[in-house]
Amino acid sequence: MTSLRILAVALALAVTAAAVAATAPKRITAEGVDGVKLGMKHKKLRERGLVGRMQGGCPLGGPDTRSAKLRRPLRGIVNYTRKRPRRARDITIRGGATARGVGIGDRIRDIRDAFPKARVNRSTEDTFGLTLVRVPRDGGGPMRFGVSTETERITLIGVPYIAFCE
Repeated sequence: MTSLRILAVALALAVTAAAVAATAPKRITAEGVDGVKLGMKHKKLRERGLVGRMQGGCPLGGPDTRSAKLRRPLRGIVNYTRKRPRRARDITIRGGATARGVGIGDRIRDIRDAFPKARVNRSTEDTFGLTLVRVPRDGGGPMRFGVSTETERITLIGVPYIAFCE
């Protein structure tokens, strides 16, 4: 009877650990987010179930631009190169992932705590309503955080940059 209890407890712990791992935010690094890495082909990302169908990209990027939405639990888009085969050029995250524990809804001070070499750029505040925080390569990047000027909270995270299309 004791071995059955031990087995039941071990099984319960394993199920709990799997559930926590499934709901934990994905990791953003300079290479990409979760399994979506910069330079990967769209076909491979699609086969792995990481992105949706390819669709038209930003018209400001020129003719024949393409992008795809990230699949849950991630929220955001992947922009692709214009030449074939289409490869991930940049990734914009709107939720479901964190970089060194910093995610959507956090503040500039949280970015500075996690990335001491981060630099704040306020030149886009009037145009886009965003303060950009750049993390350089030697500081854990390249990546950028977009912080809303209204809420003063992170609304976008871009690897290696945030592509503006509006």
